[in-house]
Amino acid sequence: MLLIRAIIRPERTNIVLSELLAAGFPAVTKMDVYGRGKQKGIVIGDVQYNEIPKEMLLLVVKDEDKDDVVKVIMRNARTGEKGNFGDGRIFISAVLDAYTISTAKQGL
Repeated sequence: MLLIRAIIRPERTNIVLSELLAAGFPAVTKMDVYGRGKQKGIVIGDVQYNEIPKEMLLLVVKDEDKDDVVKVIMRNARTGEKGNFGDGRIFISAVLDAYTISTAKQGL
């Protein structure tokens, strides 16, 4: 199992969630996050914004589904034809185990 963390622009969240659902990946946790990437924030006039609002999507998927999920996120979170700074990042980590609390069932 893998944990996929996608940090994306808030205005792209609904389309990404919709496309993940259509692709067969309905289980997602979403949260508001704030931060900055390699560009070190945004400067507008004399003001520097270091905490840019983003959304973080969390999905736990089978190893063999990783490439499909990443493709859906990349295709739908990217802005413009070639993408733009601030479109986000995807991080993938191993998940050692998972349990459903109500049933005590192990796995996905």
